Amino acid sequence: MLSNRADAVSLADGDIAHLMIGGTPRPLTRQPLDEGQLVALLREMAPVELADKLDGGGPLEFPYANDQGKFIARLRRDGGKLLATVSLAPAAANGHSANGHATNGHAANGHATNGQSNGVAQTPAEPKPRPQVRVESDPAVKSEIDGLLKALVEQGASDLHLRVGEPPILRIHGELRRMEGIDPVRGARLEAMLAAIMPDRNLAEYAEINDTDFAYEIEGVARFRANAFRDHAGAGGVFRVIPAKVATVEEMGITPEVQALCFLTKGLVLVTGPTGSGKSTTLGALIDLINRSRDDHVVTIEDPIEFVHKNKRCVITQRQVGLHTASFKSALRAALREDPDIVLVGELRDLETVSIALETAETGHLVFGTLHTTTAVGTIDRIIDQFPPDRQAQIRVMLADTLKGVISQTLCKKIGGGRIAAREILLSVPAVSNLIRESKAYQLQSVMQTSRKLGMVLLGDVLIDMVANGLVEPKEAYMKSTDKPAFLTALKNRGLDISFSLV
Repeated sequence: MLSNRADAVSLADGDIAHLMIGGTPRPLTRQPLDEGQLVALLREMAPVELADKLDGGGPLEFPYANDQGKFIARLRRDGGKLLATVSLAPAAANGHSANGHATNGHAANGHATNGQSNGVAQTPAEPKPRPQVRVESDPAVKSEIDGLLKALVEQGASDLHLRVGEPPILRIHGELRRMEGIDPVRGARLEAMLAAIMPDRNLAEYAEINDTDFAYEIEGVARFRANAFRDHAGAGGVFRVIPAKVATVEEMGITPEVQALCFLTKGLVLVTGPTGSGKSTTLGALIDLINRSRDDHVVTIEDPIEFVHKNKRCVITQRQVGLHTASFKSALRAALREDPDIVLVGELRDLETVSIALETAETGHLVFGTLHTTTAVGTIDRIIDQFPPDRQAQIRVMLADTLKGVISQTLCKKIGGGRIAAREILLSVPAVSNLIRESKAYQLQSVMQTSRKLGMVLLGDVLIDMVANGLVEPKEAYMKSTDKPAFLTALKNRGLDISFSLV
């Protein structure tokens, strides 16, 4: 407003912000504001005693001061729509008085005051400086979001969803359930709750691009991976529990063959699966095993840091993308100068990161990484397909030499409550390496089927065993299978229930 010599900034729910210059509105932002954003902006300016009254929509008027000058903010509701203006305070506003009349040497009654009053010189009164108001996070708001996150942990849920107009929603054993006895969340309140626990860097990112990822911890309860965003309804947030205690490989039932991957000196190990399939928990358990068993330097690159590993036998360096480093690829390049033995890459997001990870694994380091693929064969195809055709032959050779294992997992609802991980496992043996090198990844399934004694297993076989052992309902296993016709045939051949498919 000041740099454009504007009279005011005009804000309206559902519209972009405008500069008012000579009575003409000029666009200031590209994205429209919703009511929650508008109230959150004014909350940063309002005196503490007025902050809670902003939700009502006014009419309100209050002063604001900073090192740029003194301002007046006005808020009102017109036809259900929230409107606000911020303008220069009258004493500083280009010679205009509080009632809007000119004071260019004239008093309100129209007589000259040009430094004179009836021939007597007058010294203009200095306007009283208004203190700069810095609105601190409301403790009640922080207590409210902390209470919801504690309830998330106490009820054994995995995720908390916060949406405007909805009560808090928990994901329990894979199903969304609205919390009873809690009123729907209002937009301004949700904005305040998110801002109360968001780091400054993420607040700025959230204001700029309307979404951000961060981690939050309640001491003695748990850490949470959070995503804050805005959609058509307003602000939103999703929080996932990261248990305070890292699960061990023994507790998770990870096979000895997969545990053996933690004792390699070099190579690439991939943990894959859809979002929410427990990849981070599995990786956390594998790093914990390394931490208990080896005397090495482990570098993890994550976004955000989830499980916090305390040094046991290993020295562990954990870096967060956006906070400690600019990107996965820059952190991975830097890691090579940090004398690592083992590197964990939270996500192999792009071609360059994959390329550096392969080079790192090839040059004598053990690299763990994740991809959002559902099968071991699909993982290999995804990696190779990321590269341009003229590089794919070279990458295929590198992958054949460096890939040591792929653990593709998904979570199934367990009979009696809870969830259980179904893991497809591909391990590197000469036959596997040769098929990758010769571009015959489609034949890997047959090798995995005949190599169960070596620790390899297909997802369909794991799911069949879970159904046969009474751990998972046939329909649930069918929904998680990747080759559904073959899975139905396998169920039928084992004499297991397929009535769900005939409905």
